Amino acid sequence: MSVLTAQRLQRVADTDAHEGPVYVADEDALYFTTVRRERVAIKRLALADGTVTVVRPDANMANGMALDREGYLVVCEQGTLRDPARITRVDRATGNAETLVDSAAGLRLSSPNDVVVASDGAIWFTDPSYGHLQGFRPEPQTGDRVYRYDPASGELTAVLHSLDKPNGLAFSPDERVLYVGDNGAPHHLLAFDVEDGARLAGGRVLADFTPEQPDGIKVDEEGRVYASAAGGVQIFDERGEQMGEIDLPGAVNFAFGGRGRSVLFITTDTAVWAAELDAKGV
Repeated sequence: MSVLTAQRLQRVADTDAHEGPVYVADEDALYFTTVRRERVAIKRLALADGTVTVVRPDANMANGMALDREGYLVVCEQGTLRDPARITRVDRATGNAETLVDSAAGLRLSSPNDVVVASDGAIWFTDPSYGHLQGFRPEPQTGDRVYRYDPASGELTAVLHSLDKPNGLAFSPDERVLYVGDNGAPHHLLAFDVEDGARLAGGRVLADFTPEQPDGIKVDEEGRVYASAAGGVQIFDERGEQMGEIDLPGAVNFAFGGRGRSVLFITTDTAVWAAELDAKGV
């Protein structure tokens, strides 16, 4: 078994980085959502000098984020008891948010958690009921689901109904497989075949985890799968065989970035860390 490890691990900035890390190459900056307290903000970390600025001070309990093909942030807003949960598109320069999705068949979303944007522009996101369980969202009107939203047609489709608490998700490099973390019972990382870019089939367990894991999921250009675990970030091949681990307890989520896409930026609630790898993100 070949083992993939971090060549160097260093703390980049002390900040309240919790979720949704997104690297933007043309700015050499990392965007992230903050730890949930009274509110959640979207912040920007300039990697050249470590400066942290606020993009959106109150982002409606935002969690996972991704970058769309036009360079906007696609944001999972979990909502509150007062404000609806929704998927938004946020302008990085102004912080202005546009609602893309806030309901499914007339029923409100629960608390969207993580999101990926496919090469065709479709937005895939998880919608578990964590917000209600944690006391800041009303009782859910739908089950815990994974959705696909087509911005071109406005069509929203529930592609998975069977998971307990769907959380992180990521595509394989060719987008023929969607990896989904289920943090319910049991806790495991699943792989689903993507059919015609719009449907899922053939679910299988790739790896089992300890409670409350996996959260963040990413894939490198060789198809290796990275998933947060109790001890840091575990790395698997496409068969589910563990190939390595980045030792960083407290790791929540992460994103590939840097000029060569070979740095994994990891959020830990109190800091952003950078792991230099002998691998590149997709």
